[in-house]
Amino acid sequence: MPSARRTVDGYLLAPFPWYGLDGAFTGPRWLMQVGTAADGAVEHGSIGHGDEPSVRAEGTFGTSDKERFAVVVTVAANPVRRSADGTGVLEATSVSSAAWLAGVGLLSFTWPGQMDHSLRDDWLDQQTETAWVLADDLHGSDWSTLSLPVDGAPTSFHYRESEYGWVLAGSTKEGVHLGAYGRGMSAYGLGFSVVQDIGAYAG
Repeated sequence: MPSARRTVDGYLLAPFPWYGLDGAFTGPRWLMQVGTAADGAVEHGSIGHGDEPSVRAEGTFGTSDKERFAVVVTVAANPVRRSADGTGVLEATSVSSAAWLAGVGLLSFTWPGQMDHSLRDDWLDQQTETAWVLADDLHGSDWSTLSLPVDGAPTSFHYRESEYGWVLAGSTKEGVHLGAYGRGMSAYGLGFSVVQDIGAYAG
């Protein structure tokens, strides 16, 4: 979460390129967090753009019209593989993986108006399950197709909107899957490119 911003170290350990919004976006950029496998290998991570969503505040979180942000999630494209200790199999990553991570990411910045604090966890569990179901059916009626530039080349993404914001997911020629989510910034004008210097995002 932005309030516990991670250092650049985890990003530097990734064996794959990170993606962010391309040079057309001139606003603030900030590191979020990386996700690792049981053996410590970096599998995915997120980079934020625009306004950092406000710290959770009961009844007001996620409702500000002034918050304009887009988060790009990079997911290593891994096939089904053995775990590092040889005791199990790690699930393959796919565009659905990116869609699910983006969907859950958007939920983490959402607090439905007037929701009692005690109901938040139940709501989040339910919405997380819904995000998984949606991500598992990218060709279903909840998704449309959107073409956006990735490293300058038109690329097809699965796209959906909700009352909380938008989510999209696709793949790149660099061997990673991309997810993105946001609110207050239109997804239709976005473009993505490889981050040339991830260290510049720290601080």
